[in-house]
Amino acid sequence: MLKVVVVGPGLMGRQHIELLASTNDATLSGIVAPVSDKNMNYAEALGVPFFSDLQVCIDQIQPSGIIISSPNEFHVNQAQVCVENKIPFLLEKPLAISQCEGRELLELVNKTDFQDRAMVGHHRSHGSIIKQSEDLIKSNILGQLVTIQGSAQFFKPQDYFIQGPWRSKLGGGPILLNMIHEISNLRTLLGEIQSVQVLASSEVRCSEVEDTAVINLRFTSGALGSFVLSDCAVSSKSWEMTSGENPNYPYYPNEYCYVISGTRGMLEIPSMVIKSYPSDKEASWMAPFTEVKSVLDRVDPLENQIAEFVELMKGKAEPTVTIDDGYRNLAVVEAIKKAAESGSLEEVEY
Repeated sequence: MLKVVVVGPGLMGRQHIELLASTNDATLSGIVAPVSDKNMNYAEALGVPFFSDLQVCIDQIQPSGIIISSPNEFHVNQAQVCVENKIPFLLEKPLAISQCEGRELLELVNKTDFQDRAMVGHHRSHGSIIKQSEDLIKSNILGQLVTIQGSAQFFKPQDYFIQGPWRSKLGGGPILLNMIHEISNLRTLLGEIQSVQVLASSEVRCSEVEDTAVINLRFTSGALGSFVLSDCAVSSKSWEMTSGENPNYPYYPNEYCYVISGTRGMLEIPSMVIKSYPSDKEASWMAPFTEVKSVLDRVDPLENQIAEFVELMKGKAEPTVTIDDGYRNLAVVEAIKKAAESGSLEEVEY
């Protein structure tokens, strides 16, 4: 059995632990977290040793792989420990709390030729929605891509911030915690993002970080996008509530949070409704659409991600989301944060 250590048994860490229990080839062998009755009792309940120091854990357990789901500020340091000990790792998003830190990790991974032994937890890339949407776009049913409209609006209760106070401080906020997932999706579907403009606000929560942002994007392909993001706005227009990928959230199957429009058709995601014209010559705002709904073979992306990590530990799989992907997603987020502060158009510096 492959021995896996989880660093940070919080919300995501516990999901990874539950999924590990359902695999045939890997087992939880230790937990690393700050010393507290809650963390120590949790490890004891699972029957695994508890450590407050990652290097000590590695020395004693000799794990086959490590899942890092600690607060964002610790990601790079803990990932560096994994690389230095030549242990494959799955690093929760975001890669780091700054592009500078992220670049340090990327350079270390490239220098040590560790690219194929590390993956970043942008788990939506492991689901059927993104993969099928990508295939539909490549089929040219939409024609040349012109725009995308996106939304990630939801109301996070106060308990969310009480359980993780760091979420409302520097290194938290919906741009870094949530928008980075959307950026991963957008880059996969429409290619690299060239520049961004942002209006941001913290009027509702009055915390150190934003609670709401409206983001304009220019892609290198020439396509344009607009995105509304908020963790204090009541709405069903979010990936969580429209994808059905996470049973912890209510599911509204007929709604969508992205609309991608091209010169011949449009695609609603994740409802997967396609409205298009039969050909470019027949495209006209006065002509009716041909409307179809693409049927999804639904899978659990987190389950697929863990399965890939197991194969990666064996040396039998390459990461779907690499450290370089994680860095590029972070570069876009950094540009978004810079644009929110400057009020100006900011180029993305990869």
